[in-house]
Amino acid sequence: MTLDRFYPIFDDVSWLVRMLPLGVKLVQLRIKDQPESVIRTQIRTAVDLCRSHGAVLVVNDHWQIAIDEGCDWLHLGQEDLDEADLPAVQKAGLRLGLSTHDDAELDRALALDPAYIALGPVYPTILKKMKWHQQGLPKVTEWKARVGSVPLVGIGGMSVERAPGVLEAGADIVSVVTDITLNDDPEARVRQWIEVTR
Repeated sequence: MTLDRFYPIFDDVSWLVRMLPLGVKLVQLRIKDQPESVIRTQIRTAVDLCRSHGAVLVVNDHWQIAIDEGCDWLHLGQEDLDEADLPAVQKAGLRLGLSTHDDAELDRALALDPAYIALGPVYPTILKKMKWHQQGLPKVTEWKARVGSVPLVGIGGMSVERAPGVLEAGADIVSVVTDITLNDDPEARVRQWIEVTR
């Protein structure tokens, strides 16, 4: 299946309620620092919402809940990879997206037959403190040459204005967080994203 080129990430299912009706077709739910019962309820709700809107739901990190709730997609960061039961993930048929930042991480990710590879941060990001500064567009082009047919996701410091350049550099998909969630009019911003990526 071909994934949509616009890939927003939200930290609460309430965002999905607002954004899926606008035509979002690929979305990640990344919930941090919540009790397991809350995470489970949110993922369960997100599964139903995405199915009813014909959207792909990617669950960040919570691999066991993703398996329990019959999810199809999982995203793991490099630290999450150390803790996840990868044989269980594969046995459950979950398609895996993986974060990468350097050569060693890319090699590790490619060995796991990922459904997509994410490279970040392409631009400086305010979302989380990272030891990697901006990777830049030439790195996007290099990574795409190395991953071949595996879809490449550009993430980090993304905006509607930057998206075309990232796609031209070789990314198949552009992932975004704060450009939407911190916008004064998130709905209008999502409509702009859909327009620029499709």
